[in-house]
Parts: sequence; structure tokens; C-alpha cells
Amino acid sequence: MNMNGIDMETYFKHYPDEAGFFGKYGGCYIAPELQAAMAEITEAYFTICKSDRFISELRRIRKEFQGRPTPISHLERLSNSLGHVQLYAKREDLNHTGAHKLNHCMGEALLAKYMGKKKIIAETGAGQHGVALATAAAYFGLECDIYMGSVDIKKQAPNVARMKILGARVVEVTEGLATLKEAVDAAFAAYSREYKDCIYCIGSVLGPHPFPMMVREFQKVVGIEAREQFLEMTGELPDVITACVGGGSNAAGFFSGFINDPVDIVGVEPLGRGPKLGDHAASLQYGTEGIMHGFNSLMLKDENGEPAPVYSVASGLDYPSSGPEHAFWHDIGRVRYDTISDDEAIDAFFALSRLEGIIPAIESSHAVAQAIRMAKQMKTGSILINLSGRGDKDMDYVIEHYGLREQK
Repeated sequence: MNMNGIDMETYFKHYPDEAGFFGKYGGCYIAPELQAAMAEITEAYFTICKSDRFISELRRIRKEFQGRPTPISHLERLSNSLGHVQLYAKREDLNHTGAHKLNHCMGEALLAKYMGKKKIIAETGAGQHGVALATAAAYFGLECDIYMGSVDIKKQAPNVARMKILGARVVEVTEGLATLKEAVDAAFAAYSREYKDCIYCIGSVLGPHPFPMMVREFQKVVGIEAREQFLEMTGELPDVITACVGGGSNAAGFFSGFINDPVDIVGVEPLGRGPKLGDHAASLQYGTEGIMHGFNSLMLKDENGEPAPVYSVASGLDYPSSGPEHAFWHDIGRVRYDTISDDEAIDAFFALSRLEGIIPAIESSHAVAQAIRMAKQMKTGSILINLSGRGDKDMDYVIEHYGLREQK
């Protein structure tokens, strides 16, 4: 497959390049004192990523601790309620800790252990990355600091409790909108002070090189498994695959397994309350090129060219930019990016819960809503959803703000 002159068969050999760029996106825009720290992480990763010992240990962890491979479920009742298109879900909600995040957290913590670091730090929005990293820290015997906005701490109380039970220190961030962007700011500031003894385990395909590449590689297991499983189940590839996109880690890993296949790929961004700036977090749909948190990508900006305030009902999606590889896939036309509103996501949350007995994360509900929308438009075919996480963390919030919606 060729996309705008790019041979997708050899894509992963060339992207990112040595400087961490996907076309014009990516790179490593950080303070000089952190350049050496990033170079150390890059060298360590490339030293061990092809090591039989590292790969074997990661595979053992995935099988014996995480419970991988996660299955694919045929969403038969939901499919029948919509028409003839068949919907399937890759069940990352069944990965240990309830989301895809542990896939890269165990890899990053294993890397930290290899590098002799004593501590790992990170940001979190919905709390799933924080829980996963706290889990990894407990597994490897590392200290762990998690930076989280005060708004998200209130929305995601169950995950905050999990992090504390696992032994992590949850650091409340009160600046600005006190959500994901501010949590990243605070975590970066802490890392700049502590980088000699710790590594910053970025929670998505974001940040300075090598993190967008490294997190994608750890998450690629989702797409590789899903492709093999779907072929075994049905004898063919899905017509469409879809996943939610905030920073974009679950989508990057999922999409990577199908990037060179004749499959339509759709990323789903949060439209929130609507297209007005400040009411959504759809950076790929409405953003322009800009640099933040050490990387260049498409970004939502205010009148001063700074990262704009963003909003989504899903705490894990309210970030004013997206991973540089997603911006690249957007520009070359390999992935189509669409938007889903809060209301559509909540409707999908209840639809999947009541028709299939699966309570999805609100983040994942955006992808479910996209699949529902497309199933109504398509006459036949199949859609594979990456169900990136479970909704235990969201139940109290949904009931408090939306009640128990009547089934449509």
C-alpha cells in the first residue's frame, strides 16, 4: 500500500527518523539540561529493545501478569439492533488494571529497572495510566509519583484510591484548568529536577523523542493480536477499525497492526459540547501546527498561540494536542479522524452496557459511538473497535451527571 508516496510496507523502518520526526511532526524540543536525559533513555531503549532477555521478560509479564492476549468479542446484540453490519471489540478492558495502559507501563518500568533508576513519575488524566504505572512500580519495587489535576481527582476517585493502595504518591495539580495538560506540565517540571534518579514514563504517544515511538512499540501488541484473532475468527480482515484518540496511545498501537492492510482506519476525537474553542479537545480536526511538551504536532491554540483550554467528558481525552504520528497519519490520509460528542459517547456507554454486559470507559465509548454511527450508514461489513478500557472508574460520575438514561 502506498499513501502519498509513502510505502506503508516499510513504514516502521523509516518512521520516526533518527531525530524522532514523523514527517514534520515529533522531534525533541526540550531544555538543554534534559537533552542528556532523553539521550540516555533513547540509548537504553535501543540497546535492549532487540534483546532476547528483555523481550522474553516482557512476553512473560504480558502472559503471566497482564493476562494477555486479551480476546475479541462479537457484539452480536448491539450489531443486530443496528442492522446488518457486525461489530466486534478488542477487549483491552480485560487487560490487568482495566485498560491498555499497562502495556507500555510495564515496558517503561522494565526499562527504568534496566537503567538503574529508583523512581518513576508520570501524569494521568482518567487515572488509568496512573493506576497502570503504580502497578508497574509495585511489581518492580520502584518509587512512584503520579501528577493529576484536581478536577480529574474528583471525577476519578476510584482510580485515585487504587493508586494510593498500590503505594504511589498522588500529587494534586491545581494550576490552570487543573486537568491533563496541567498534570503534564507539573510532571515535566518534577522530572527536570529529578531526572538523574528517575524517568518520566509518559502516558501516551506524546512528548519528546523517543516516547512517541517507544509507547507505540509497547502498544503495538494490541494491533498484532487483534489482526491475528480477527482473521482466525472470521477468515478475513475487518472492513473498518476504530479507536478513541486523545494523546493516542491505544489508537497508535491498535492501528499499527493494520497500517498496511486494505482496512479503513478511523480515529475518534472528543467533540465535547460542540465545535467552539474551549468546548472540545479535537486537535486533529480543528488544530494547527504547534509545539508543546517537547514535541511538534497539531494543537488547539488560543488567541496568543498558546495551548487552548480544552474540554471532554472523558478525562483521558481532554488534551490540546495529539501524538505526532497521528498528525502525520492525518496529513498523509492513512487514517481518517472523526469526532463524537459527549452525548453520543454517553449514549454508547449505556448501549454497550445494556446490550452486551460490557461497561466501557467513557474514553472507549467515543469509539463505540463511532462504530454505531458507521454501522447505521453501512449496508454490510464488519467494524472492529478497540475497547481501550473498562468503565468502573466512570460509573459514579455518569450516574451523578446523566442519571440512568432510558434505552433508545
